[in-house]
Amino acid sequence: MRVIVGGTFGHLHAGHMALLRKAFEVGDYVYIGLTTDNYVKRLKDPQMPPYNERKELVRKFAETFGKKFDIMPLDDSFGPSTTEDFDAIVVTQETFPAAVKINKIRRKNGLGELRIIMVDFVLAFDSAPISTTRIMRGEIDREGRQMA
Repeated sequence: MRVIVGGTFGHLHAGHMALLRKAFEVGDYVYIGLTTDNYVKRLKDPQMPPYNERKELVRKFAETFGKKFDIMPLDDSFGPSTTEDFDAIVVTQETFPAAVKINKIRRKNGLGELRIIMVDFVLAFDSAPISTTRIMRGEIDREGRQMA
């Protein structure tokens, strides 16, 4: 099965790892769209690590699964998900609406819908989702533990 997943993957954390783990669990080949520095600038996130640094962390993690994968630059919300041959997309509840929109565009383009596989948020010590924003604020570490 060809699976697509995308994101910024800033400060690769337990939530990102759960998302990627699920993609590799269900897929024989995983296409990882990684937001470019230009895309991140448009999101107005100046504290995000640079693309090459994020890519290296994702690559090292992805290699642990022993499956085929590609990490490609993502400079828009959909990347190749609306035009290329994939079987499934792995998302969180936050990105689920984008997957629904992707399937709508795929139908319009004459392609089959992607199976949408949703992964629950990984929660921090305080039962709120782990996020890059919270890590950058110094509230939690990459595993969701409270920072001193």
